[in-house]
Amino acid sequence: MTLDVGVLGYRFMGRAHANALSRLEMFFPDAPDTNRSVLIGRDESALEAAADRLGFDSTATDWEDTLNKIDVLYNLGPNHVHVEPSIAALEAGVSVLCEKPLAPTFSDATRMAAAARESPATAGIAFNYRFVPAIQYARNLIADGALGTIHHVRARYLQDWLVDPEAPWSWRLDKSLAGSGALGDLGAHSIDLVRFLLGDQVGPIERLSGQLTTFVDERPVPDEDEPRPVTVDDAYSAQVAFASGATGLFEASRFANGHDNDNTVVINGSDGSLRFSLERLNELELLTGEDRGYQTVLVTDSDDPYVEHWWPPGHVLGWEHTFVHENYEFLSAVRDDETFTPDFQDGLAVQRIMDAIQRSDRDGTWIEP
Repeated sequence: MTLDVGVLGYRFMGRAHANALSRLEMFFPDAPDTNRSVLIGRDESALEAAADRLGFDSTATDWEDTLNKIDVLYNLGPNHVHVEPSIAALEAGVSVLCEKPLAPTFSDATRMAAAARESPATAGIAFNYRFVPAIQYARNLIADGALGTIHHVRARYLQDWLVDPEAPWSWRLDKSLAGSGALGDLGAHSIDLVRFLLGDQVGPIERLSGQLTTFVDERPVPDEDEPRPVTVDDAYSAQVAFASGATGLFEASRFANGHDNDNTVVINGSDGSLRFSLERLNELELLTGEDRGYQTVLVTDSDDPYVEHWWPPGHVLGWEHTFVHENYEFLSAVRDDETFTPDFQDGLAVQRIMDAIQRSDRDGTWIEP
C-alpha cells in the first residue's frame, strides 16, 4: 500500500517534512511507502519551483480539489488555515497531520478535535520535539521513578528574531491569523513537552496566572509606506499549580537577545533532577542517586530511542531528524489504522492551557483551565 501525501505549505515546515518523507525509506525499512503526490499553495510560480525542488508530482492552488486524490493531508499553513482544510479532510476520510498550535482559538480547536473524534481517519498534531531521542529517554526515566516525586517544572522557549524593532511584519504578528504570538508559536511546545514528559506524575494544571507582553506595537512591511500593528504577544510567562501539588513556571519570548532557539525543560524531583535544551539536543543533564552534581549523558547509543536507525554511538543527530521520527510514527499509524499521539485531543489540551493564560492576562487573576 502506497500512501499518497498532499502537503499544504511549501516554506519552512514544508521543506522540513518533505525532507523527512524523502529519508523514510532510506533509514526506516519498515516505514510505509509514500508518494509525494501534491504540493498545495497560492503562488503558482513559487509553488511549481518548490514542487520541483521538494519532489512532488503535481501542484494545486485549491486544497478542496485535492481531497479525493490523497490519503494524507499535511496541513502546514499559517494557523488560521489549520481549521477548515483539516476538518474537511477528516470528514472525507483523509488522515491529517496538522502543525501546532492546533488553531488560532480554543473554539476552533474544539471543532477540530470533534471532527477528529468522529472521523475514521488518523489525526495528529506536529509536536516534533516529542521525538527527540533525549526527550524519549527522559520520559522513560521519569516513568520508571528515577526522579521520585516531582516538585518543580520549568519550561522556557527563547528566541531573539524580533529584537530589532525594524524587523518586518509577518502573519505571525497578527492575532486574526496566528491567534497568539510567542504563546502559541513557542509556548505550545513547552506545554506539550511537560505533558508528554510527566504524564500522570503531576496530573493536570489546576490553576494558573499568566502574563502577555508586547514590546513593539507596529512593524514595517516591505514595499509598503505604512507599518502594520502588532496584535499578539512578544513574550509570555505563566505560573501554574498542578493537581499533584507540584509547581510550574512557563516562559517564552521572541525578544530574548542571545537565544536563537533555546527550548529548555528543567524538572526537579525528590530523588533527582534533569535538564534538557534543544540547543544541545543530543544531551541530557541528569542528577540521580548519590551524584554530587549533574552528569551529562550523550543520548546517542544504539539502544536509545530511534538511534539504531542512524549512525554509530557518538555520531550526533540534528533538528531535522525529529521530523523523520515523527513522520515514521504518524504514517505507520495511518497505514496500520492505529492511533497516533500526539493527536488532536492533545492539541486541544494544550490550546485549553493557552486560552487560560490569555484569559488570566486579560482579567488579571488566577484561572482554572
